[in-house]
Amino acid sequence: MVVPKKKILKNWIVLFALVLIVVVGSLYYVYFFTPKNSLELYQELAFAESFEEAEGLTLDGYEANFKEEDFNFIQANTADSVRQFSLFDYKDKSYVVMTSPGTEKLKVLAVEELPDDIRKFFRELPK
Repeated sequence: MVVPKKKILKNWIVLFALVLIVVVGSLYYVYFFTPKNSLELYQELAFAESFEEAEGLTLDGYEANFKEEDFNFIQANTADSVRQFSLFDYKDKSYVVMTSPGTEKLKVLAVEELPDDIRKFFRELPK
């Protein structure tokens, strides 16, 4: 049985369209439905319907660092402010950099060297 060329072409076009929809749909989800900064993360946590929904925002393997009590506190209280920090750790120094949350491009707002006791605290946190 010989399949007409038009039917083969149509099948390829349908397959290509389905693959394109899956890829574009995945990118759309990642871009529009995952938090990209501290402000969006706070909003996702504050308006989550359940602990399981909020827990889905944690990185795989770090679920133990976010407890239901934390979620309940966030739900019951309004944040006074939302700040975004990055910690840069070098061999003998650590710096905390405060950046602008909720902006398209990060802007540095402040840079401070950490004292040794706080540096030690952050180095002992599980990675």
